Amino acid sequence: MLLSGVNHVAIVTRDLDTFVEFYTDVFGVDVVFRDDDPRLRHAILRTGPESWLHPAELAGNVHARAKPDMFQRGHLDHIALVAADRGAFETIRKRLIERQASDGLVEDLGAFQSLWFEDPDGMRGEITIIVDPTLAGIHEPRPLARETGTATSGQT
Repeated sequence: MLLSGVNHVAIVTRDLDTFVEFYTDVFGVDVVFRDDDPRLRHAILRTGPESWLHPAELAGNVHARAKPDMFQRGHLDHIALVAADRGAFETIRKRLIERQASDGLVEDLGAFQSLWFEDPDGMRGEITIIVDPTLAGIHEPRPLARETGTATSGQT
């Protein structure tokens, strides 16, 4: 098995503060990252050792309010799967490139690295590898230094 589970679900919300308060109060999750830049307010709420919710508030986004009808809800932005280990991450990366479903660019986000892909329906997805289980030092995506097409920086 190349995956160990779902890493995160990115959700567009109309009110980041209310979203965070609900999930921290009801489920007891920890907020491990928060950015209150008015252009994109977002947070990471840890739901397990390798999983989290990633709510994002963007002013005026038409998908911020969920709709009640199943399969018509529309405010899920993307899901991210977590690779079982570094070797699995590289195998998945290679397969996605071969299928032309990804350009293979690995991004460094501090505590984890990610690779974007497009599935057959056109939905963007993400594969992640956790490099710091404490999730300390999360930052904006930065291209990962590369040698001969494999991830080299921040490997564990």
